[in-house]
Parts: sequence; C-alpha cells; structure tokens
Amino acid sequence: MRIQLFALAGLILGMGLPAASQEGGGIPRTPDGRPDLTGIYDANTLTQIERPAKYGGREALTDQEATELLRAQATRDEEADKPSDPNRKAPKASTGSITGKSYDDFWKSFGNRVVTVGGEKRSSIVIDPPDGKIPPMTEEGNARDDTHGGLAGRADVLERRGARPDAFDDPEASANSERCLLGFGWTSGTPILPNYLYNNLKQIVQTPTEVMIVTEMIHDARIVRIGGKHPPSSIRKWLGDSVGHWEGDTLVVETTNFTDKTRFRGSSENLKVTERFTRLDANTILYRFTLDDPHTWAKPWTGEYTWAVSSERMFEYACHENNYALGGILRGARVAESEAAAAKSEHK
Repeated sequence: MRIQLFALAGLILGMGLPAASQEGGGIPRTPDGRPDLTGIYDANTLTQIERPAKYGGREALTDQEATELLRAQATRDEEADKPSDPNRKAPKASTGSITGKSYDDFWKSFGNRVVTVGGEKRSSIVIDPPDGKIPPMTEEGNARDDTHGGLAGRADVLERRGARPDAFDDPEASANSERCLLGFGWTSGTPILPNYLYNNLKQIVQTPTEVMIVTEMIHDARIVRIGGKHPPSSIRKWLGDSVGHWEGDTLVVETTNFTDKTRFRGSSENLKVTERFTRLDANTILYRFTLDDPHTWAKPWTGEYTWAVSSERMFEYACHENNYALGGILRGARVAESEAAAAKSEHK
C-alpha cells in the first residue's frame, strides 16, 4: 500500500466546536442549522485541470474512458511499485532534476478517482469556458509573467530556474514551494487545486464566525471570516484575504488583496477568487471556484471538483525545519562559479 506524507494542521479539534447532527442520512449540520463542513477530506483526482484534446471538447467522459483512465493509473502504480534492480545504472539527468526523478515512487499518490458531479464523469476541472481550457492570457499578463521568470506563473514556465542565469544567486530566485513557503501545484489556494503527486488531504474546521482550511502539503492554513469586509487594498496577504457568507447551504468565499509574491498562473494583485463549498451528502463536498482578473486573462473562468470525506489523519509536514539543502545549493553554485573562473584563467 502506497505510503503518503501528511501535514499537521496545528489545531486541536473539538475545542469549543459545536457537535454536528445528522438526520435521516442527510448532510451533517451544526446546532445553528448550517451544513457542517468540519472534517478531513481527500481531494485526489486523475481529472486534469484543463481538458485534454483527445476528448474533443466534451465535458463528460464515457464510462469506458473513465475506466481506461483509472486502469492506466493503476498499471503505472503497479509497475512503479516493483522492486528496483540493485545493479541498475544511475538515471539520466533531466530538466529540473539532477537525478532524473524528483521523488521516488514510494511517496507518490497521483489519484484514484475521476471527478464525478451529478453522475457525470468530467473530462476536466475547468467547466467554463465550455471548452475546458483556461482563457488566454492578456498581453499585460504575459509580459508580467515573463518579467518574473514564470516561477509562479503559467504551467509551461512553472519551473524555469535552469534557464535563468541568476537561478542560484539568491534564495528568493527559487520557487515558493522549493522554499517551503507554499504548497506546490497551488494546493493551498486560492483557488485550491489537486496535487497530482501526493499529500492530497484538506482539513476544515468550522465555527459560526470563522472557517479554517488547512492544506496537507506544506502545512498552509487559511482563515475565512464569516461576514465583514476586506481591508484596504494597501494590506496584502500571501493567501489573500478571505471573507465568507452563506447562500442557503453553500458557503461562498470571496478572496482578494493578494500579493505579487503568490501569483496564480501569472495573476496580478487584482485577482479575485470566488469559492463555493457545498456539502452534497455526508461524504462529499463540491468545491467550485471562479477566477476574475482582467489584468491577466481575457475573461473569468470557473472550475469545480469534489472532495471526499477521509478517515486518514494529517501529520506534520516538516518541510523547512532544519532545511540545509538550499544553503548547500547556493554554496555549491558559488564553488562552481569559482572553478569556472579558475579554469578560464588557466586557458588564457
């Protein structure tokens, strides 16, 4: 059985929280009648954010396509779990990885579900635009993303470190995830996306006035205030400022006031994300998000996928504590520069 890493929420559950009730097999509710979102959820999925071309723009998969998707991943897992040859040669180096593999398959958990909403198996998480594709970036968005090196921007330049001449000059030239500041793959939000690698758990703790969302990957926690207003635009936060309200049984969260250090696919500080958390039943939350940033994309776009209640526990993700790797990387780069300079002098 594949072993996963888990993150510690850092919060003791049950302290002052109302007990949930559940009647007639419906959704659990708090004493004040709201759907109780408190719990741990597994957000893993094999459904990609954008719709693969092979599905021809169709929102729904056939049963056969969904089965083939699951079977293909199961086959890859089975193959990866086979014992390694102790006499094998070292893997070839590849872009972004010295050894050719950033993680041993022992740690990986890509997913074992296809997003299913209303009985329909989805071909992508993006549902609007209808083609399942993120809208094209504006000229301004492209220019801004390229200026920042794409380290937190578009998928095609997500990890451009190796192509940058200053990639190892400064710790801040490294991606936020590499510095253990935010979960990579945008698992921490906002919006909250699947990991597609490992650490797929999310934890929600709900009170009448606040909702906390903890991401397993690199222990990110976001506090949503119920009611109230956003602070002035001069106050910026790494995960944005989140204010929520209830629309019937759906928790609606609006997040603004982002910084330029946590750009989602090249987004600007003006990004607004609207999330909707709907408890479909005792075992499922439907998570929907809409991104609106005219400085980055031609138009707003929306995605949705489901989170499943999990009996797993979350443990500490000790990513940055005693992290000596980054210092070693920077020192190694200085040594390499010195050696290159010395070799150049010898050839003069």
